[in-house]
Amino acid sequence: MYKVVVIGGGWSGCAAALAARKAGASVVLVEKTDLLLGLGNVGGIMRNNGRYTAAEENIALGASELFSITDNCSRHRNIDFPGHKHASLYDVMKVEPQVRRLLQEMGVEIRLVARVIDVVTEELNHTSEGPHKRIKGLIVTNGAGLGQRSTDLETIEGDVFIECTGSTGPMGNCLAYGNGCCMCILRCPAFGPRVSISQKAGVMDIMGMRKDGAWGAFSGSGKLEKGSLSEEIQQELNETGVVVIPLAEKDVAKEKLNLKVCQQYALTEYAENIVLLDTGYAKIMTPFFPLEKLRQVPGLENARYADPYAGGKGNSIRYLSVTERDDTMKVRRIENLLCGGEKSGLFVGHTEAISTGSLAGYNSARFLKGLKPMEMPRQLAVGDLIAYANERLETREGLMNRYTFAGAEFFQRMQEQQLYSIDSEEISRRVDRVGLRGIYQEKII
Repeated sequence: MYKVVVIGGGWSGCAAALAARKAGASVVLVEKTDLLLGLGNVGGIMRNNGRYTAAEENIALGASELFSITDNCSRHRNIDFPGHKHASLYDVMKVEPQVRRLLQEMGVEIRLVARVIDVVTEELNHTSEGPHKRIKGLIVTNGAGLGQRSTDLETIEGDVFIECTGSTGPMGNCLAYGNGCCMCILRCPAFGPRVSISQKAGVMDIMGMRKDGAWGAFSGSGKLEKGSLSEEIQQELNETGVVVIPLAEKDVAKEKLNLKVCQQYALTEYAENIVLLDTGYAKIMTPFFPLEKLRQVPGLENARYADPYAGGKGNSIRYLSVTERDDTMKVRRIENLLCGGEKSGLFVGHTEAISTGSLAGYNSARFLKGLKPMEMPRQLAVGDLIAYANERLETREGLMNRYTFAGAEFFQRMQEQQLYSIDSEEISRRVDRVGLRGIYQEKII
């Protein structure tokens, strides 16, 4: 049977593996840590603003499974917080095991604590763009992190590969462009640094920028142990899902808004207040906040970070490893490599990762059958995001922006293009009009 190898088990990698498997391919998912979902284990926000539209589009397209899990694990639904409406907050402690079981039940082979460190390629031809190559296999080390030695190397061969390695870390980037390793959920010291598969294959990565011209951006939030907060705050979080605590004027730091990767949360309210969301933990909507100052806020006198552990000092650095691709999610100049998630653009969010990963997984099966890959039409928000973000990478300004259904530049565009809707029936009819209902459920192989 044709084999698809997915590198990276975050939301995009899981979506890609699921889509390829449903299309009939044999699928191996390789993940360097001991958990799937990556940053999805500390995220938790779904269906806010235009993400509602995109979720319903994906469901109508036939990619309902992961959204069913996040919906079923939601602690709160249809809530509003500054700049965002009708959000769902999933329990970050419940989702990963359910996703893992789903993939296993679907027949996806999951290889955990397996880090890809190199690729085996062959050159097909040479053009003015440079050499065009094909990946034959991946060199994988099992169980080795930083400072560890492993002779347990193997080559995983495949017919087509999908890179969903993300753009966060490794430690050297967090040191060079941030405040050092903050001990985040990716745990580079234990499981080793992220490796760019596209760059190993000869395609140079694109780096995102901040407004001041610096490279990369800080992850925009952290987690506090809910039990370390006052009983009043815990109760309000459990009942409403949201707590907004005004800051003293001396503690307002508006300059931090420009550091955030999540520009949909780069609003004045997030500088003037502590915004907490209930995702099982208390999600704090700021890149970092000195613990000593945090404990001066009423109700947070005993606050303790759960992720990143050094959340009082810094956060992980992202968007330093975006690959060149086309709108079918194929990496340029590599015949059999596709991509999804943050690897495929300056995207923010779980819904965005699932959307790009699903298309990559579906097109991997089309590639195996010799069929023309599909571009998602721009009459859909999903298709417009994929194409628009790619166009914007050609400009310096575009490198400074992030693209999400939930806010900032692209959500404004969604509204202008009349793509934003919370009418599930209308969104479903939109998918019908482009002739793609259930496309991700079709068997190709």
